Amino acid sequence: MLKKHPNFAGIKGPVVTVVMDGIGVNTSPVGNAVHHAYTPVLDRLFKQYGNLVLKAHGTAVGMPSDDDMGNSEVGHNALGSGQVYNQGAALVNDAIASGELFGKDAWREVVDNAKARGGAIHFLGLFSDGNVHSHMDHLMALIRRCKREGQPRVRVHILLDGRDVPETSALEYVEPFEAFLAEVRDDTFDAAIASGGGRMNITMDRYEANWGMVEKGWRTHVLGEGPYFESAAEAIKSLRDQHPGTIDQDLPPFVIAKDGEPVGPIVDGDSVVFFNFRGDRAIEITRAFEEADFDKFDRVRHPDVTYAGMLEYDGDLHIPKRYLVPPPAIGHTLGQYLCDEGVTQLAISETQKYGHVTYFWNGNRSGKFSEELEDYVEIPSDIVPFEQRPWMKSAEITDELIARLKTGKYRFARVNFANGDMVGHTGIYQAAIIAVEAVDLALARLLPVVDALGGVVLITADHGNADEMYELDKAGQPKANPNGSFKAKTAHTLNPVPLIYYDNQTNGAVSLLHGNDYGLSNLAATITNLLGYQAPDLWDDTMVQFR
Repeated sequence: MLKKHPNFAGIKGPVVTVVMDGIGVNTSPVGNAVHHAYTPVLDRLFKQYGNLVLKAHGTAVGMPSDDDMGNSEVGHNALGSGQVYNQGAALVNDAIASGELFGKDAWREVVDNAKARGGAIHFLGLFSDGNVHSHMDHLMALIRRCKREGQPRVRVHILLDGRDVPETSALEYVEPFEAFLAEVRDDTFDAAIASGGGRMNITMDRYEANWGMVEKGWRTHVLGEGPYFESAAEAIKSLRDQHPGTIDQDLPPFVIAKDGEPVGPIVDGDSVVFFNFRGDRAIEITRAFEEADFDKFDRVRHPDVTYAGMLEYDGDLHIPKRYLVPPPAIGHTLGQYLCDEGVTQLAISETQKYGHVTYFWNGNRSGKFSEELEDYVEIPSDIVPFEQRPWMKSAEITDELIARLKTGKYRFARVNFANGDMVGHTGIYQAAIIAVEAVDLALARLLPVVDALGGVVLITADHGNADEMYELDKAGQPKANPNGSFKAKTAHTLNPVPLIYYDNQTNGAVSLLHGNDYGLSNLAATITNLLGYQAPDLWDDTMVQFR
């Protein structure tokens, strides 16, 4: 239970947290869509209201090192949990380095099944070192272990990135990986790439936004359907020629074949490991493998395999049933504490980020803490390329948020505007500018309503993205493509994110603390104080003070 704050009874109206997904703070204007967007509201807020910058990457959000980008998953974990937990990448690194992964039942079952039944072990996942969803070092460690344990046949199904790494960098990963496979192959060990395609074209859908992506992936990886190529490198080069201007994440699926037959369809007796550690884009393909009564698309055939995820992707629904590394055990979250105190809460976003303000915010928990106290609202996302509608569902989210706040029901509300992140990932600079402007317009509509209700707003972000849209050289200048255009950056950034405290209620009685090294995890204590409670001792410090 929370104790009442000794010096502050709480904001009379709602406390609203706005997550401007992918909108970081970058002091350089170069390739900075946030800087170049028309944002009169944000400009005014930075001048007139207390604000800070927060760390949103690296060890501040539980990643292995400060060279690692933050992401929406770990960002919302930190925002909602009030403390930093080691996240997927760090957990897997430790489990592999210590050998703990290979001694657990899940790994033993994967290997023993394939060896006993004469099957292959298939590794499927995001193929890069972006360290947001996966890391190639993990994949190579698993392949080496297969050889060491006498598993004779391995197949790899690669989902091209171009989103958490440079947009056309696929060959920089495929060619060294093919050399690695050639090095480990011998008369007793056959390892090869079997299929692939862009991560935003096949397999890695999330929040059931587009099951058609997953179906394409199933037909590619499992059934071996698609255009045949002799190698992944040939496939990537050919598909780029066929689809000029298409970046890696959007490339169509392909199948590697020999003598006119796919080298690695997934069949009865095989084992399959989905080697992504991040959960949101792993759940749907996992369900397709695991559910006997699956009905989202026609699987044509459902092979009898031993399936494992790198981590457990949904702790409440236990997806998958078998996983190689236990996920972080996140407890004592903000949502749970507030429900224990009877605080009414609203979480709202569109489909693309709905799971982030619910599942990830609540410490990787699917269900509500209280049906009576919590309302979760999902605005269905459009299934179109984000650069074609960079405003996304910001208007509809704002409509619904305003309508619900006006009911007076909610003491705390959290909302995610996905624009800066989802459009930033496209690498389309002008679209990213519009995306940022759409969020600014949403704030223009929201803030007067919160004022009228006697509330305050905390405006922040979960990581950067739209704030750095070009690949930069060491001098901070854009890298050029052969045609003279600037090379787009589609990955997240290492920049901090803003925190603006919008308060027209307390006449300066509440203000931000300065001089501390704050991160996203400090927000939970701040929200709790504004609601009139003391934060738990186990959380990271608050960012507000009272006079």
